[in-house]
Amino acid sequence: MTGHTWTLLIILAAAIAVLILLINSRLRFHPFVALMTVSIGVALAAGQPVEKIAESLESGAGGILGNVGVTLAFGAMLGRLLSGSGATDKIARLIVERSGERSLPWYMAGAAFIIGIPMFFEIGLIVLLPLIFSVARRLQDTHHVKGSPYVFLATPAIAALSTLHGMVAPHPGPLVAVEGLHANLGITIVVGLICAVPTIIIAGPVYGRWIAPRLDVHPDPELVAKFTGPATPDGTPADNSTPTGNKVRTGWALTAVLVPVVLMLLRTLAELVYDESSPVRHVLTFTGEPVIAMLAGFLFALFALGYRSDMTPDAIRTSLTDSLKAVAGILLIIAGGGAFNQVLEDSGIGKAVESAASGMHINVLILGWLLALLLSFSTGSATVGIVAATGILAPLAQSGSSLHTALLVVAIGAGSIGLNYVNHAGFWLVKESFGMSLGQATKSHTAIQTIVSVCGLLMALLLSIAA
Repeated sequence: MTGHTWTLLIILAAAIAVLILLINSRLRFHPFVALMTVSIGVALAAGQPVEKIAESLESGAGGILGNVGVTLAFGAMLGRLLSGSGATDKIARLIVERSGERSLPWYMAGAAFIIGIPMFFEIGLIVLLPLIFSVARRLQDTHHVKGSPYVFLATPAIAALSTLHGMVAPHPGPLVAVEGLHANLGITIVVGLICAVPTIIIAGPVYGRWIAPRLDVHPDPELVAKFTGPATPDGTPADNSTPTGNKVRTGWALTAVLVPVVLMLLRTLAELVYDESSPVRHVLTFTGEPVIAMLAGFLFALFALGYRSDMTPDAIRTSLTDSLKAVAGILLIIAGGGAFNQVLEDSGIGKAVESAASGMHINVLILGWLLALLLSFSTGSATVGIVAATGILAPLAQSGSSLHTALLVVAIGAGSIGLNYVNHAGFWLVKESFGMSLGQATKSHTAIQTIVSVCGLLMALLLSIAA
């Protein structure tokens, strides 16, 4: 490597260190502000012309928001409709009520898997808490589960929600990586799902059955009652927690969840089966664009679930507005990441990383996973981990096949999940919801997410070898 290449790599290492320092120090910079500040510093240090820096920031931030940002907004509103109309509650209860006590963790993982397709980790867990508390309280009364029934049921839910959040589009993290690496969305979804299933099994029901007897976890009774209602005289939940939306049919609810994913997959299938002049291909390519697919899923849910539930039109509008407020911070982080990535490309640092990696012969999947893991752990943001790792590795993905690029998206997403600890919001949500000590939350939540991370990487590596 030349001296200039080494200089650019040193600038990149310093930028990552400063980014971590700004977010974690006493200054407590918001990740968006930190990303924008570091981006300007990188551009100046790398010798990018001053008159071009603002252009890089604007094009990087605007470009990624134009696709991922709008898609994320529709996803947030779709998730809120599913929750507010009672659709997610119906899906979860339908799955769990068909199970026996030994198969409950598997069915809970299935419920979380379906609900987790359009929802963020934190939102999905909050939606599932009434079900987890209600069923766990019944199991606690029967004494058929060794250890904590709450851990027994929460573990597969956490595993499924975190796996989908990090590894499967249309979640924002994977979509950012798809956009930044120019990956095929349909292939990435298929690969993500293939990697997700065994990962959820190992980190969910399997690990949950092992860890539950070793943790004595009892959530605050008042919190449990808030989610499930007061207990009846025989000790079972009063079960009055079902939200409004009793007019919603389960079939419509399942369809609303799957519409965006199916449209995206049909686009990939059309590109494989039909030639470029086919009208069918043109139609499916249009409807399979992430923005269009998420809009279609949202509109379907709005009419099939929202207006058919007990929610008034005004209540629906207020709920949708609140859902957008909830993702504003994530949108800004994604914008900052887009600016950072554009600066890395325009300043030549991306090419320097490509040169260094090719010289060291490092497996790019492992490199992507490791970068996302370290950045996520250091900054407390999985989104920061994904957007920064994507920007660093984008030049390396250009020469790979569609499958290899899709696997890189999964590896980066898996890396962003691991070592989820005290500087992550999800850690505290799990800890406080289930009344865990710091050690218990580490043995459950942090361990689950790290198992998911490692299994996701191993699955990506296995598929890359098989291909």
